[in-house]
Amino acid sequence: MNAPIPSTTALEPAPDRYATHVVRNQAAMPTGFSAFDDDVVLKAAIEREAPWAASRCSAIGKLAGDDAVQELARQANRNDPELKTHDRFGNRIDWVELHPAWHALMSLAWKHEVPTLSWTSKEKQPHFARAVLSYLWNQVEQGTGCPTGMAYASYAGFRHEPALKIWAEKSLGTVYENSRHEVADKPSVVIGYAMTEKQGGSDLRETQTTAVFSHSADYHGATAHWYELSGHKWFCSVPQSDGFFTLAKVDGGVTCFFLPRTLPDGSHNRFFIQRLKDKAGNRSNASSEVEYSGTLAIRVGEEGAGLREILSHSHLTRLDFAVGSAGLMRQMLTLALNHATTRNGFGSSLARRPMMANVLADMAVEVEAATLMALRIARATDHIDTDPQEKAFARVTTPMAKYFNCSRVVAVANEALQCHGGNGFVEDGPMARLYREAPLNSVWEGTANMMCMDVRRAMLKNAACRDALFAELADVRGQDARFDAYVAAMGPLLDAMLQDEFLARPAAEAIARSLQGAELLRHSTPEVIDVFMKTRLGNGMSWGAMFGSLGPGVTQAQADIIVERARVKR
Repeated sequence: MNAPIPSTTALEPAPDRYATHVVRNQAAMPTGFSAFDDDVVLKAAIEREAPWAASRCSAIGKLAGDDAVQELARQANRNDPELKTHDRFGNRIDWVELHPAWHALMSLAWKHEVPTLSWTSKEKQPHFARAVLSYLWNQVEQGTGCPTGMAYASYAGFRHEPALKIWAEKSLGTVYENSRHEVADKPSVVIGYAMTEKQGGSDLRETQTTAVFSHSADYHGATAHWYELSGHKWFCSVPQSDGFFTLAKVDGGVTCFFLPRTLPDGSHNRFFIQRLKDKAGNRSNASSEVEYSGTLAIRVGEEGAGLREILSHSHLTRLDFAVGSAGLMRQMLTLALNHATTRNGFGSSLARRPMMANVLADMAVEVEAATLMALRIARATDHIDTDPQEKAFARVTTPMAKYFNCSRVVAVANEALQCHGGNGFVEDGPMARLYREAPLNSVWEGTANMMCMDVRRAMLKNAACRDALFAELADVRGQDARFDAYVAAMGPLLDAMLQDEFLARPAAEAIARSLQGAELLRHSTPEVIDVFMKTRLGNGMSWGAMFGSLGPGVTQAQADIIVERARVKR
């Protein structure tokens, strides 16, 4: 049979296959804001303590919201550092090649004085101002935050050692240069630390690297005592640095040394990079294992006094980790607010949904509390050399803040990612990178247990630390009964902790929450203070283990006010 004759009726036009490609209801790009000018908490802190630094902070704040700079951060983290053990002729070079984006970011950090401001400014509160710069820089890119923090701390080691005067001068430079030139020929230097070893980890007393005296000689106008080092270091960050502080034993005593990568005659020191670490996060930054074999290094301080010497730097690196983790929390909050505010679901913006409002407000309270606590300790650091009470306060609160902020950032990362849904779990945007970055500071420069142990050690060695802590809380007593009750209960806990190390973690957390509460009472709004006291210092069903569990007594209207306070304006 013949097939049916087709109808002559005109056919309907084929549907446009590209109609489904129109993108609707995706979140706006998280750019075009200032992480300083649009952050009411941070801006007010600078106005109180260091108004002279406002323009510097504003300049870095704009970088955090700049699309081109955030693209540099993406590229630096998508292109891993590459180890070059030999050149093309077979010569051993032990160098690391990094993506141009890394060097562009380093140049920006040095130009904006992130490593140096605390040491170069003659104004009041330079450590406080520099902490705000670091807080902001950690919203630009975190891998470069490692060398900025180490350069910041290194000056404390250089300034008291006459043989390292030239390094002290160069560590204050603001022009970044990626080269292997000798220190005298560089505008500035990048400094690393190589401390931990396979068998000891954070227990630096287990250092197995040895040092033998070699000779004394003039070094840029001062006498340097050179030793030959032999051994391995398990973690050496930024191995392409110009020089490193390191530890080795001299006749059984742990001693501090400084190791230049390039020697005075222009030759390269015997510094052998074994491999680069394949890290979960912090991908832009190279971390490595290194070997010393006849490696020349300058003794810093006295033989056998290495742990005491290096602890003079560690206060600054720990402070920088506490500040940096607070900055990372702030970036995550900014991204979560941007996503939830500019994407709709279930009939309104996500940020207006009651449960999301609960989550965002809860995170905002946590971030503000972490920020104010870290900056309070930075302010104490400005007075360590002149005020015994501030020195004792900083001694006990710095390891506490390093423990607490670096642990809490992981919880904030998890919740901020959930605010993004699946979009947060892919590498196209910044949230996945920040999620992988979050745990790093908690294990770098001493784990949580090490920090809490140090809190306890400080109080055991010096009763003034406990006294300074309670003196800090005294002037806000009587403003809130919930705060007063918490502080009263903390006293017996600290006493018990001094008798039993088992209680070191809950004691450190209690110190953190009491200090956060005090800073909020001084500097925050009634809505934030009330929610913090009801939840972080409250009892019963006021708060759960997860963000978004603000319980009875907290209204959505309260949450909306807190969220608006935290939002960066666009």
